[in-house]
Amino acid sequence: MHFSSTACITAVAASLALAFSAVNFAFAQDAKPAAAKAPSSIVPAPRTGDGAIARETECIKRAKESAPARVVFVGDSITQGWEGGGNDAWTKHIAPLGALNLGNSGDRTENVLYRLAQAPLTRLNPKHVVLLIGTNNLGHGTSNASETLAGVRAVAEMLHAQCEGATIHILEIFPRGEQINNMRGDICQINQALRAFVRDDAANHGGKTRYAMNAVGDTFLNADGSISKDIMPDALHLSPKGYQMWAEGIYKQISK
Repeated sequence: MHFSSTACITAVAASLALAFSAVNFAFAQDAKPAAAKAPSSIVPAPRTGDGAIARETECIKRAKESAPARVVFVGDSITQGWEGGGNDAWTKHIAPLGALNLGNSGDRTENVLYRLAQAPLTRLNPKHVVLLIGTNNLGHGTSNASETLAGVRAVAEMLHAQCEGATIHILEIFPRGEQINNMRGDICQINQALRAFVRDDAANHGGKTRYAMNAVGDTFLNADGSISKDIMPDALHLSPKGYQMWAEGIYKQISK
């Protein structure tokens, strides 16, 4: 019986395919499932870019060298803005409480985790830590809502671990965008979950409050869901009026 070269090649190819299938099946049987990769929101990461690095270095220096501070603010550009448009409100309401500003424009949760690892806040011995973080995780598109939530929780838990005698005030992520939008939906869901986190933590510790929520961001909204430019000129960052509202909305909690 004679076979054509084409028939021979076809037969060899079929044999090889069967052999590879058997090998792959064996490897699949022995292989362990790959570990899930941690979201970037909970992996400490330094900033890039000269301006961001300079401010990060300054925040780390403040944490390492400043005198003990009764109140410490931790966050991104909105927190850093106390030194800009919020300066008058800070000077009038916040500074007299013995406060320290550790805000860095553009920070995401992973960047704050990095800073806290480099310079723990323990030596500052604060009574209150005010945390506002997460909007850049969403705005930069690096994290979805669940990942952002995990990042905010990770930062809050690290702050508590470093400052066990302090109340960690978790500010609900501020609304952003002039009108109602999809990102606001993510923000609302994150804030809802953070409230549940604080509630459950208190229940698990005999009702003792280690965290506190603050929803001052709700006061920035109009009844139709819009945000006025006299509060948020760019629908994200606060005006002097916005900082005055924030100061009034947090003062009672952090002045105790």
